[in-house]
Amino acid sequence: MQQVLEDPIEFLKGVGPQRGELLRAELGLATFGDLLHHFPFRYIDRSRFHRIREITDDLQQVQLRGVLGPPRLVGEKQGRRMVATLTDATGSIEMVWFKGIRWLQGSLKPGSEYIVFGKPATFKGKPNLPHPELELAATWDQGIDAALQPVYNTTEKLSAKGLTSRAIWKLQKSLLPQVIGQLPETLGPDQVALLGGISREEAFRQVHAPQDPALLEIARRRLKFEELFFIQLGLLRQKQLAQRNVRGHVFDHVGDHLNTFYTKHLPFELTGAQKRVVKEIRKDMGSGHQMNRLLQGDVGSGKTLVGLLSMLIALDNGFQGALMAPTEILAQQHFATLTRMLEGMPVVVRLLTGSTKTAARKSLLAALRMGEVHIIVGTHALLEDRVVFQRLGLVVIDEQHRFGVAQRARLWAKSEVPPHVLVMTATPIPRTLAMTLYGDLDTSVIDELPPGRKPIRTVHRYDASRNAVFGFLEQEIALGRQIYVVYPLIEEMEKKDNSPRAMQDLKDLTDGFESMSRRFPLPKYAVGIVHGRMDQATKDYEMARFKRGETNILVATTVIEVGVDVPNASVMVIENAERFGLSQLHQLRGRVGRGADQSYCILMTGDMLGNDARTRISTMVATNDGFAIAETDLKLRGPGDLLGTQQSGLPQLRIADLIEDSALLQQARQVAMRVLDEDPDLSDARHAPLAATMRARKDQLAWGRIS
Repeated sequence: MQQVLEDPIEFLKGVGPQRGELLRAELGLATFGDLLHHFPFRYIDRSRFHRIREITDDLQQVQLRGVLGPPRLVGEKQGRRMVATLTDATGSIEMVWFKGIRWLQGSLKPGSEYIVFGKPATFKGKPNLPHPELELAATWDQGIDAALQPVYNTTEKLSAKGLTSRAIWKLQKSLLPQVIGQLPETLGPDQVALLGGISREEAFRQVHAPQDPALLEIARRRLKFEELFFIQLGLLRQKQLAQRNVRGHVFDHVGDHLNTFYTKHLPFELTGAQKRVVKEIRKDMGSGHQMNRLLQGDVGSGKTLVGLLSMLIALDNGFQGALMAPTEILAQQHFATLTRMLEGMPVVVRLLTGSTKTAARKSLLAALRMGEVHIIVGTHALLEDRVVFQRLGLVVIDEQHRFGVAQRARLWAKSEVPPHVLVMTATPIPRTLAMTLYGDLDTSVIDELPPGRKPIRTVHRYDASRNAVFGFLEQEIALGRQIYVVYPLIEEMEKKDNSPRAMQDLKDLTDGFESMSRRFPLPKYAVGIVHGRMDQATKDYEMARFKRGETNILVATTVIEVGVDVPNASVMVIENAERFGLSQLHQLRGRVGRGADQSYCILMTGDMLGNDARTRISTMVATNDGFAIAETDLKLRGPGDLLGTQQSGLPQLRIADLIEDSALLQQARQVAMRVLDEDPDLSDARHAPLAATMRARKDQLAWGRIS
């Protein structure tokens, strides 16, 4: 019935092979269905006409009706342009085009009456219209059926070939009669009633050819809800099916490993939040179903300790644990932490990264296969086919958003019975993103700091206050504390990157190091430097000196963003803070505040700050709440940029917006939960449209799959 939606777009009247290829390449529109789902991003009121004499500089857009004069070419080479005059009863105005001239020359009809729409500009004190939209008045009078004109995304290449926003609207109006009657209802009667009773077909018609603002709003809400609803229905049903069908190892025993560690090796009393999360994990792992749990918590909140306790439960039940981290430096830090915590216990912890030597790797893999390694910590190296476990029972993944879905899946495919999965992140995920990305996971949050930790005080200082900042650093050093000074360095891990930006960043870093060394000279002070372009041995040496307290100040790049834990470091100075994203600023701030002393984060900037930079800085000063920071970051950057479009697993939303439509997303999830509670298999006749849509969208609904 929906066969027409699969028709190639070049078969639509007004497209043809050349335009069809352009629409494919520029906008990804290959079929009638793709075009139907290419929604307007705003609407223009085309009901009002201006007179030419009414045009002023402050008008955003004008619509005129007049007679077109003969077009003429003006200027040479880059300055070449086409100019034509439009005249009405009150005067004349020049229109000018710099691109698409050849196509326009062949299509314009001088002496005819045109409808012209565009944004006025001023040239030599006179108003003109650059690149206006034009349509013959006779065509307009016959064809216009909506005062609200949709505005569609297009591109420069498409516009040069005449495929402007208005041209795409014409294609939509040509398409609608062919697909109306071919679009089955996707929602059940209860959901349709909830959304104002508007059918799917009518919603598409109103969105592309709106009749009035009120009806348009109902139509847009209907289509947005549908898009969000099926994401949630897919995720929740996936979770439901996993709980019903995917068996998991039963960890119902707590033995010597956990008890000995808890009574003799626990570094500090667990917070209430940690105890709650461990209880949730124990319940999951003893249920007989595979655990799929997301653990969120700020830097320093104690996620790693929770992960270790979970792996000790696996050991007590005769299984191995694996902890996977996205970078070698973070994997090394986790290995060092676990080794230190488990010192004196009969637990073998090993490290596997890309740097592990061949002989050591061979020995390690053999021991892992024989079950002689109880916990393995590693990077992407754990995903290799030759990494074989004897009995893998639990996978802990740190900073999980840095791994793609396919990468994660390869690790737990190493066990016949899927291992339990605990994914951890120190990047708090806004509620709307968590519901969309991880709606099939159970979620735990550690929302308390360990005992004795004090909230970090964050201040903003301009370059003019640098001397005062230096005086404060002297006071902190006199108290026996240590200091980070961080500079931005683009592409810092690319040692051969000699781009102007990277070289300037490196110069800033080295200049900063020299400036600090002059201000805090030997022998009274010691200043170190670390960045990603150093060889590993030098970097390790500098970091070890700082950890031992032999260096007062460490000048560094974001290489210290993760994997560095120095409780005595109490001050984080971030230079050029306006160039960092909110998430990165929050991560860097989390490098201090790990001891009992009051810690500080000083954000240094120049005087000139853009609006976004000012918002980021003021947010950091105002709160230490990672979730509040993540919400602001989401609004500033959008979901794809926030998590990284390649790794985020975000579905491509065509009309809904995770930020603007957060309330609608929550409603869609609640409705989906209610449907599945009442009818888990979607077998009720009322839910037949939902079941059919789920079957049709099966391949599209797999983005959130964790295991």
